[in-house]
Amino acid sequence: MGHALCVCSRGTVVIDNKRYLFIQKLGEGGFSYVDLVEGLHDGQFYALKRILCHEQQDREEAQREADMHRLFHHPNILRLVAYCLRERGTKHEAWLLLPFFKRGTLWNEIEKLKDKGNFLTEEQILRLLLGICRGLEAVHAKGYAHRISAFLSRDAHGSFPLPCRDLKPTNILLGDEGQPVLMDLGSMSQACIHVEGSRQALVLQDWAAQRCTISYRAPELFSVQSHCVIDERTDVWSLGCVLYAMMFGEGPYDMVFQKGDSVALAVQNQLSIPQSPRHSSALRQLLTLMMTVDPQQRPHIPFLLSQLEALQPPAEGQHTTQI
Repeated sequence: MGHALCVCSRGTVVIDNKRYLFIQKLGEGGFSYVDLVEGLHDGQFYALKRILCHEQQDREEAQREADMHRLFHHPNILRLVAYCLRERGTKHEAWLLLPFFKRGTLWNEIEKLKDKGNFLTEEQILRLLLGICRGLEAVHAKGYAHRISAFLSRDAHGSFPLPCRDLKPTNILLGDEGQPVLMDLGSMSQACIHVEGSRQALVLQDWAAQRCTISYRAPELFSVQSHCVIDERTDVWSLGCVLYAMMFGEGPYDMVFQKGDSVALAVQNQLSIPQSPRHSSALRQLLTLMMTVDPQQRPHIPFLLSQLEALQPPAEGQHTTQI
């Protein structure tokens, strides 16, 4: 673990013997704050996530988030630059130093295009989808489900591991070359949950209702069966919603929610995909597979990766449209 040695002067801090200059606040929510800082040793910008820890459990959760970051060394998963825990009066603050992505999120890109009346091209969509799937594959291979909650939020409830996935365009960063990067690993937990009894089912269902964005929530999390298995394929459903947003500029159930209609009812029916000359039948078929209502019929990430890799244009001599 690193150590915040001091707050050296107004607007500067030291982490792991390196000094960082405060530039501006990026955002806040709940008990978390994110600041833009500059490394005075390298001139690079970083995002400093500060989590206010009231109790020992809060410190343990922050440490676990740092440990999850350190578990992965993958180009499509956000890396941790440094971590430390420092005292703040009678409380503590956990600091996670993360890379700063000036391009923002996938949703920023989608909205920017929408403002101009444009959409991502199929080539861009396939490239982004491939990167997201590769990141998810790495997470699933470690036995975890990628439960991305909002970047500035964290689970303040008990330690009962619940597989609530909240993969959505606002939770996917874009690198300088347009590569997608999955962020906020603090909400990851075991990939496969065996639900045994109505009490456990209700706990999971209630937690999902509180923590998962309703329009990206898999059908099996709206009404959890008393005896069932909830696995990482809830990530695949959310990924399908992300794909839909890339194709059409909004999530498949965003308007249902905004109009006040029942998303829980809407997701029980197979999604109707709008016709568009921008999209190939192969891409539409991928979306249909991801949005399969029955989780046992929904594919796993490795299958989707094999399909995506077959659709990628040849690397050599092939022009690639970047975003």
